[in-house]
Amino acid sequence: MKFLDRLALLLKADAHGVLEQLEERTLLAKQHLREAELELDRKRAQMHACAEEARRLGEEALQLDREIASLDGDVELAIAGGEDDLARFSVRKLLPMRRAAESARRRTAELEQERARLAEALAVQERQLEELSAQVRTRIAAARFAEGDAFARPAPAADEEVELELLRRRAAHAQVARSPQGREAAAQRGEAERSASPRETEASEDHQEGR
Repeated sequence: MKFLDRLALLLKADAHGVLEQLEERTLLAKQHLREAELELDRKRAQMHACAEEARRLGEEALQLDREIASLDGDVELAIAGGEDDLARFSVRKLLPMRRAAESARRRTAELEQERARLAEALAVQERQLEELSAQVRTRIAAARFAEGDAFARPAPAADEEVELELLRRRAAHAQVARSPQGREAAAQRGEAERSASPRETEASEDHQEGR
């Protein structure tokens, strides 16, 4: 597909720094994406048209087969009754119908083959377009980040925001300390500190005696 080829070339050019302006890259990429999507829509429309025409011809062939069967019966009856003129009349109607039914079946088979070919090509091109679209989005996002786009690169927090965050954290810590679980944890820490204090005193005295 020529539009997908153009988009791939655009991405290669962008990767090598041929296109300098973000706006130019974005506009060209979006234009090629849109053109590729329109081309895929045309293929989908062709597939739908093939399916509809095949369905119509299939119904037409079935109707012709019913009329052919009826005329076959008329021919047999006319021959059996010795009505040669009536048999010829029915045969003249029968033969064109047979040709029309055969033509409808041949055309139906051709349409089914065309629809299958379009479906296969469409599946491949849809995958290609999806991959290229992802590359376009990635390239545009990276370019915006590199150029300091406000939406791509968050601005530093203001001093007031920092203070508010610290206040929230202090309030959360105070709430935990006032909770039963927090008081229990504080008591356990105090007991651990008290039990450790005599051992530290003994160790200090032993150290002084040793000197």
